[in-house]
Amino acid sequence: FDIHNFLFDILRFKTGAIQIRKFEFVTTQVHSSMVYGYTVGGWRAMKFSQARQGRTFVIRLEDGDILHEEIERFAREQSIKAAALIAVGGADTGSKLIVGPEEGRSKPVSPMEHMLENVYEIAGTGTLFPDEKGNPVLHMHIACGRKELTVTGCVRNGVKVWHIMEVILFELIDSTGVRVFEAQTGFNMLRP
Repeated sequence: FDIHNFLFDILRFKTGAIQIRKFEFVTTQVHSSMVYGYTVGGWRAMKFSQARQGRTFVIRLEDGDILHEEIERFAREQSIKAAALIAVGGADTGSKLIVGPEEGRSKPVSPMEHMLENVYEIAGTGTLFPDEKGNPVLHMHIACGRKELTVTGCVRNGVKVWHIMEVILFELIDSTGVRVFEAQTGFNMLRP
């Protein structure tokens, strides 16, 4: 029985008719553990790996700290290879967010930047995985609010802490996740 080439039929009911579709199970070797996926009618499905929760850190960032720089420095100092994070606090005037591509499906992707023109309250969540050289790389999106204004984006271009930012970092151990450069998008994308 070879699971790598296992084909199976699934019955689907659609408007009273039975449709039979073929699904192929595919496995890919990554850093001595398995990443599982399958193809469905030419579409590639979810890729994933499994990790366990390690240490939990409660972090206070100070006024003027640059969010991604401080978290990546902390990860190096504490030998954290992978993590999930949540953050609350304030972002200062001049903080920069990546707020999407200029055009949805254009290649290469041309990101748009938004600079905060005042102090904003923030709530965010993100992940930390190493790049191909083993350096920790934070990918975090935050929602920034001030009165009735809200903007959401990625912190990669430099979010500066206003007075205080609280971060809870949940270490992921036995993770095979790595950020790998993908020429199609021009980004370092997570490979579980």
